[in-house]
Amino acid sequence: MGAAGIASAVTARPVSAAASPATSLEARPGTARLAPAEYKPTPIWGYDGGVPGPTIRVRQGERLDRVFLNNLPQPSTIHWHGIRIDNAMDGVPELTQSAVPPGGSFDYGFTLPDAGTYWYHPHNRTWEQLARGLYGALIVEEAEGPDVDRDEVLLIDDWRLTETAEIAEDFGAMHDWSHGGRIGNWITVNGNGYWSSEARQNDRLRLRLINASNARIFSLSLKGLSGWVVALDGQPLAVPETAGQLVVAPAQRVDLIVDVTADAGTEASLVSHERGGSYAAAVYRVGQATADRRTEAPGPLPANPLTMPGPLTTARSVDLVMDGGAMGGMRSAVLNGQDTDIRTLVRQGKAWAFNGQAEMTDTPLLSARTGETIRIRMDNRTRWPHAMHLHGHHFRQVLDEERMGPLRDTLLMQSGETTEIAFVADNPGNWLLHCHMVEHSAAGMMTWLRVG
Repeated sequence: MGAAGIASAVTARPVSAAASPATSLEARPGTARLAPAEYKPTPIWGYDGGVPGPTIRVRQGERLDRVFLNNLPQPSTIHWHGIRIDNAMDGVPELTQSAVPPGGSFDYGFTLPDAGTYWYHPHNRTWEQLARGLYGALIVEEAEGPDVDRDEVLLIDDWRLTETAEIAEDFGAMHDWSHGGRIGNWITVNGNGYWSSEARQNDRLRLRLINASNARIFSLSLKGLSGWVVALDGQPLAVPETAGQLVVAPAQRVDLIVDVTADAGTEASLVSHERGGSYAAAVYRVGQATADRRTEAPGPLPANPLTMPGPLTTARSVDLVMDGGAMGGMRSAVLNGQDTDIRTLVRQGKAWAFNGQAEMTDTPLLSARTGETIRIRMDNRTRWPHAMHLHGHHFRQVLDEERMGPLRDTLLMQSGETTEIAFVADNPGNWLLHCHMVEHSAAGMMTWLRVG
């Protein structure tokens, strides 16, 4: 994307002075070189002041401890996305902890039960804080990883930049909240609009793709690379699948193992397909091969210790109906305990509803016994897609009474689609279920479950 595209385009405590940089994670203002060199660096908010924040790598089964230091001008938290975490560490204000005020801190500490690709981001005013650059990768490594030449994290994001390469300050715009969310005009990989690296012909790479955008659904393909999808949302596929067109919704992750097939002296790339055409989002400059190309396909990654859903015919089921948004038929919904017409809802920043509720309810969508198999039937009656994310668990999409899809924590639902997910409610606590187009979540698409 050229330069012209920008123009078109729980109680906290005071910060501890003794906190070690090795064990702290600080949210603070900073700058990043998002745009080309003729522009000034862009003011951002970042973990440790950068975009993306530090990549955290931990071995499966180990413990992660971080003191979160909030040096932002507004309260914040950290949500460790996709990890089957202790509920008190999930980072959801007023559900699992209090938001950490400016100048405050919070101790996060938990064990990593599952290997895979995860990430971390704020869960307070996410629609602003995420758009300003607060996110980073959390990689949980297998005891024995796949045989690859390199393991690479690619955090893909879009930014809404002004003509001077500053982040547009139109946060909370109701057009975004009632339509497709905040869509940007500048794409970066790992905070770089022209991300590139070196590779050799015949190299085998593990690429960990993470969609860190507020609302953009990426359609991706490979050029000069051939390979396999080996994991989705951190969870290994039982059988790796040939990588074709990859649709990656906000918050979803895709692990690929790819072979560099482009000739030496050329480029291989991760291609993003947009309405205005296709372009290379990430480029590998290909050097001379030092080994023959592998002829064997990779085997599956080691399975994580998750409990699979039990018999679906005896599982308890609950409905989740999605209404609202632009061009939708919702005329009213419950807000502050009152049936409220759509115009009044919009004036109060709400545009969507779950089961007729445009707000978080005092009672959960369901209360499950620990270890119970649960089915949630979701009906998207809106004109927009939604990336539905369940905290603290992984689920499987029910294809029919005998078949289920792969394990995921975020599922993209298209307009008019009805589908069902099933999971074992084996992680006690209060868990959020929401759309990860984060403007949709803030505008009403949020509910919760109680386990235990």
